[in-house]
Amino acid sequence: MIIECHLPGKTVSNADLEARFPDWSAQKVEDKIGINLRHVAAGNETALDLAFAASVKALGRFDKDKIDFLLLCTQSPDYFLPTSACVLQDRLGLRTDVGALDINLGCSGFVYGLAMAKGLIKAGIAANVLLVTAETYSKHIHPADRANLSIFGDGAAATILGVGDVERMFEFVLGTDGRGKDNLIVANGGARGKAEGKAGEAVDEGGNFRSPDHLYMNGPEIFNFTIANVPVVVDEVLRRNSLAIDDIDYVVFHQANKYMLDYLRKKTKIPKEKFHNDMLCTGNTVSSTIPIALRDCLDKGIVKNGDKVLLVGFGVGYSWGGVVLDIQC
Repeated sequence: MIIECHLPGKTVSNADLEARFPDWSAQKVEDKIGINLRHVAAGNETALDLAFAASVKALGRFDKDKIDFLLLCTQSPDYFLPTSACVLQDRLGLRTDVGALDINLGCSGFVYGLAMAKGLIKAGIAANVLLVTAETYSKHIHPADRANLSIFGDGAAATILGVGDVERMFEFVLGTDGRGKDNLIVANGGARGKAEGKAGEAVDEGGNFRSPDHLYMNGPEIFNFTIANVPVVVDEVLRRNSLAIDDIDYVVFHQANKYMLDYLRKKTKIPKEKFHNDMLCTGNTVSSTIPIALRDCLDKGIVKNGDKVLLVGFGVGYSWGGVVLDIQC
């Protein structure tokens, strides 16, 4: 398995946000959500650009002519059509006899992508899969929505998986509950709600601007969904793979925010030294948080080859997924 990441050059710090919203405290934001800096795509920079940059890094370590399938997970496509993965195939100069498709998933997207890659390889459809996650939620957020501006950052990751990686991906647990769709949504812009610009713009009780044209997140409901479902996912992944938490060397959840992760770690009784909670300089990069965290852990020696790492993604949809990897990078 090869993992490489790319973050945009532009950054927004808590101090920058405090300057825009003087009644906010930069330190309080960091203490609560664990974020001080987030990378933000430039005006003319898209998720596809970030995906390309991350993929180039990964393919610098692998022969691109051996890629058989390209999976691109994003909720910030360049176009409604064509598929962004098709555009990325051309930009990367991959063979034309490869499969390529987009996955429209958020914070569970990396785990789902791993499951799809495993299926493609096990079925003999592909020998080597390039799985890319790329997101620019900053382009979905209202410029005066200080809550979401403080949480989300942009970024991309590219992961290459081959035949030898299949047996190191244990049994998956995947789930969906579309009843939660309205709690994390951009209502306008698709076929059901055409973008109207400032349609129904309002300020909520927290002083955040809301509009159907921009990202809306019902924080309390997302929290309730998470604490109800993630512990179940953890238990089920361990059960399906005949493992106990003591058999796991490290745990990487979707890096949503510090407060939520602290709560989940305690609820699932995962030892602090085994648990990743670090988005200080990236923010919540949606589908890319897990691979970015893995790359960081590998670089720092926190995770080593041969370690069993439990991954859990959860969020928009609602959607969730978990798996244990035997790391070989």
